[in-house]
Amino acid sequence: MSGSLVELRVLDGANLYFSRAAVKLTLDLTALIDAPAPAAKAYASALGLGATRPGRIGSGFRQRFAVRVVGHIVRRIAREAGIGRIGVRVRSESDVHRLVVAFPWAHEGRARALGQAIVDVVDAFGAEELPELIATVGDRVRNEPAGNPPPTLRPKIPVVAVTGTNGKTTTSRMIAHIGRAAGLHVGWSSTDGVYFDGELVKYGDFSGPSGAGQVLSQPGVQLAVTETARGGILRRGVGVAHNDVSVVTNVTADHLGLGGIDTVDQLAEVKAVITKITRPRGWCVVNGDDPRTFGMRLGSPAKCWVFSRDPDSPSIRTVLDEGGRATTVLDGFITVLDNSRDAEPLLKVVDVPMTLSGLSHYNVENALAAASAALGLGLPRAAVIEGLSTFTPGENNPGRMNMYSVRDFTVVIDLAHNEAGLEALLEIMNGVREPGSRLLLALGSPGDRADDMVSAMGAIGARGADRVVIGHKGDYLRGRPPEELEAVFREGTSSVGVDDVPAYPTELEAAQALVAEAKAGDVVAIMSLQDRASLDAWLRSEGATVDNPETLKSKVERAQH
Repeated sequence: MSGSLVELRVLDGANLYFSRAAVKLTLDLTALIDAPAPAAKAYASALGLGATRPGRIGSGFRQRFAVRVVGHIVRRIAREAGIGRIGVRVRSESDVHRLVVAFPWAHEGRARALGQAIVDVVDAFGAEELPELIATVGDRVRNEPAGNPPPTLRPKIPVVAVTGTNGKTTTSRMIAHIGRAAGLHVGWSSTDGVYFDGELVKYGDFSGPSGAGQVLSQPGVQLAVTETARGGILRRGVGVAHNDVSVVTNVTADHLGLGGIDTVDQLAEVKAVITKITRPRGWCVVNGDDPRTFGMRLGSPAKCWVFSRDPDSPSIRTVLDEGGRATTVLDGFITVLDNSRDAEPLLKVVDVPMTLSGLSHYNVENALAAASAALGLGLPRAAVIEGLSTFTPGENNPGRMNMYSVRDFTVVIDLAHNEAGLEALLEIMNGVREPGSRLLLALGSPGDRADDMVSAMGAIGARGADRVVIGHKGDYLRGRPPEELEAVFREGTSSVGVDDVPAYPTELEAAQALVAEAKAGDVVAIMSLQDRASLDAWLRSEGATVDNPETLKSKVERAQH
């Protein structure tokens, strides 16, 4: 490996830097960042940069100077190689010694050669005759065999891309279900696998670019719904050249500290990628109650379709004034607004099973997003109504707010993989808790979550529930010792005065312990990622029944008395 090269990554589609395939180089510029100012200035001058102020060694000013230098290097080499004008993005990292440089590519062989040429010039810091080196590497790039074009797919059928921190799986499943209600053959990819007309075709996490490829390759597919996660965008780019509708549910803290994404604003920037490749005649569907998501409409070539639970939301007024559309809740109905026509009610919120009689605010939002996307595709109003009213938590949305009646208490299985998800789970638990009964919660987390998130979930859980335990996800510890995760959870629970927090090796064992403690009217919840199938089987063996919409409605009514 070259001295400065940390990583050369070929991104096959739209990404954080460009709306098409790009090469991303991560460089360690310690030699330049920590060099005396005269040496840094001399290097810039030898490269043909005019007046420069490198700033102090190791400073933010020096890093910004390095951004300018590296951008200049890329353009110089490209010019020598006969590439002419080239798009370049250079970004500073949180580590002052590191930079990311990205440029689009049309042929992989030549693009990789350009990446290596950049590294060679950066590694020549302090060497004599830099112009000669640039000419040499430029010739090398020019004579490199072009190689393959990007494998980005150009779909011939409508595509809906769904992203967000919470709700993307539920929303994409809802859209696929509405598509089937409209009589279409629907392919759908997600963190759970690839589905065709509701049947699992391939199991695994297909929320990256390969998922889109799998869906579009299904014979007879007429509509593709692709769940698009942060990791896939960062690692490989988006797998399709464009979409017809993009949906962003929300952006909250999740996966921070991974892949160079350290803040929620940076995370929003990643998720906005799908809105930038929406066709101009399509729709960009965004959450009007989330400022970061709402702002994404400004960078999209598509028209905006906003959703909000509040019909008087300023975001709805703004979008309607801009000529867009909105979906909201008006007099208890999911309703479409458009300045050019009367408000159009679709169906009552309480008639959408996923909203748990309107109790789950997150799922009300997911239903609004799904209705907006489906109508934006041009699917019939009747199919939207049928799809939303027949989409049930257990059968159509496994692992998301699945509720069971066990003897005389309730058990909920839900992913709840971050702070916002846990808050939503507690909202549901409280909504079906009978007066005077308790909430019993099994906490859990994959091993790669940041300590502050795990600790925060411990505090949220201990504050919101009457009893908390920890149930580990052994397959998702990602090299982290379970004892370490326990200590961080307990740090959070202790901060709100709860110290008795036992831990169990699996989600199933944690659930079994809580169910053994449960009394009439209690609500038991398991944050489940790994043991969903075995939890379901065990609960059924204990005589549990899956709550249907009528049962849920009666539980909500009992809880309110």
